Amino acid sequence: MNSPRMKRFGQFLLVIFALVCVLMTAAFAEGDVEHTSFVWGTVASLLPPVAAIVLALITKEVYSSLFLGIIVGCFLYTNGSPIDAFQDFVSRLTSNAGGNMGILMFLVILGTMVALMIRAGGSKAYGDWAVSHIKTKSGALWSTFILAIVLGVDDYFNNLTTGNVMRPVTDGHHISRAKLSYMCDATAAPVCIMMPVSSWAAAVTGIIGNEEVGFQIFLKAIPYNYYAILTLVFIVVMTCLNIDYGPMRKHEDNAAKGDLYTTPERPFAGVEEMKFNPNGKVIDLVLPVLVLVACCVGSMVYVGYQNGGTDLITAFANTSAFDALPLGSLVALIFTMIFFMVRRAMSFTELMDCLPNGFKQMVPAILILCLAWTIGDVTKALGAPEFVADLVSKFGPGLKNFLPAVVFLIAAFLGFATGTSWGTFTILLPIVIPVFSGGIPAADLTSELINGNDMLMIAIAATLGGAVMGDHCSPISDTTIMASSGAQCYHLNHVATQLPYAMTVAAVCFANYILASFIQNVVINLAIAIVCMVAVLLVIGKLNHSMNRHSQRD
Repeated sequence: MNSPRMKRFGQFLLVIFALVCVLMTAAFAEGDVEHTSFVWGTVASLLPPVAAIVLALITKEVYSSLFLGIIVGCFLYTNGSPIDAFQDFVSRLTSNAGGNMGILMFLVILGTMVALMIRAGGSKAYGDWAVSHIKTKSGALWSTFILAIVLGVDDYFNNLTTGNVMRPVTDGHHISRAKLSYMCDATAAPVCIMMPVSSWAAAVTGIIGNEEVGFQIFLKAIPYNYYAILTLVFIVVMTCLNIDYGPMRKHEDNAAKGDLYTTPERPFAGVEEMKFNPNGKVIDLVLPVLVLVACCVGSMVYVGYQNGGTDLITAFANTSAFDALPLGSLVALIFTMIFFMVRRAMSFTELMDCLPNGFKQMVPAILILCLAWTIGDVTKALGAPEFVADLVSKFGPGLKNFLPAVVFLIAAFLGFATGTSWGTFTILLPIVIPVFSGGIPAADLTSELINGNDMLMIAIAATLGGAVMGDHCSPISDTTIMASSGAQCYHLNHVATQLPYAMTVAAVCFANYILASFIQNVVINLAIAIVCMVAVLLVIGKLNHSMNRHSQRD
């Protein structure tokens, strides 16, 4: 019943059904009609992402789950009209795909570059070199961690590049694809939200609406952003002590036996079976990657200057990753193709063969991304952000010192349900800031008002950290999807294995936001948070060790 043939047949029927619905829409629609949903701003507005997440966890099939979640949302939006619902579905899908074409172009180009580096023999040569020089499993994990930190200028670029570059190394040391996906994902958004020179700093500054004060707030909130900081602490301690638990432990145990996937699904099967040049050199991988990094960073600065930046900081504050990443990656692709031809690593025909191969490699990620963007769009159209915001404004004032911890939970839930951290803190920050600034809107804040207002920084950091946490472990998040794609891991395996890790960090964060609201000392609170995170991991490690010894005796 659950055979691959039956799954493919089901997917085929799903496509046919969608096409029929599109034809029906074209045949019977009577022009554009603007609808006002009866469920707008109610708890029912959260039904589409909740339905998609529940279905994905039950069926372990992400495409149909997202599709059905979107259909549910469109039916709610159009008040139950079948024709209008499917018309709305098509409109939103095409609009989101077209509006995010820059990211899709970046994905295709990156997939092409990966195919080129594999065909030229660069990936095989680098893998052989890394395996021979990186002698331990922990060394492979440390190398992945360091590379991800270096690439922290943008989460999309980080996820895709780190996974693709480090995959031969982690495979050689029998590290599961799920573990590699987690390493990529956990060092993407958590690093970017603390990186002053990044597109995330630009987003926060833009939301606050005051460039000078907005950037100050971003910097001042970093020490209180416990989820971002403690996620990195979690990785360091986990790597040092070799601690794994939950589903990840099963994946790692199987990887040690040679099974890198654990489950039968192989969404990227055959990618690494491409022909490759046996005379490939390490430089055939290293140089294209370095050029890709340089071109992407350079293009972000260039686009930032075009958008009004006057120096390096303001250039990054005004940049657009959607415009810069495809520009930089295209320049890097052209350089790579010329470089391989000059080195005679590949013929022109072989270069052209890599173009469709690279595209095919990214098809699963592109499809899921388009569906994820669409379900986020229809959820927003149903008024889910406003519903959550209303809850904050109603119950917030009575919670006092507990409010930052509650805000963290609300931001995490909204980020998880919608799959977007940017969208989450875009909605919540304008609400949270006046609560802790005496009713002053974010755009009217001054340096005098934010200096010494620790509760304001704690609340802002809780909002940012909660949004990152929800986005980090959401199955419909674009960054989560890209982490799976970069590591070539079955997406639901990545979600299932990283969820317990993210929840552990979130629990420690929740407790420390309560403590921070009472202590309000940035140094003391940060020290307590780090100690708590290390202590929790030590306890988990000891319990795992005890349980492992017990099972061995049994």
